[in-house]
Amino acid sequence: MSVSRVLLVCWAALAALSLCTVLLGRAEGTRLLTIAILLVAVGKAWLIADGFMEMRHAPRLWRRLMLSWAVVLATVVGLTLVEFR
Repeated sequence: MSVSRVLLVCWAALAALSLCTVLLGRAEGTRLLTIAILLVAVGKAWLIADGFMEMRHAPRLWRRLMLSWAVVLATVVGLTLVEFR
């Protein structure tokens, strides 16, 4: 697949995930909904790292660091939100 097609597919997926985040955010807030929104955010971070930043061709350490940072951040935000509800 050419680079322009990969970027186009990544852009379309990011737009769909952003729309999903907005639709989930409009619903009544529950813990499960919060987890779903954070999972969508991690998915978007994965797409940005692998698609736009082309980390899928990078050394494993750098790729794992980029992807794990999104998971750590989502976990901290999720724990913070659960604590204050």
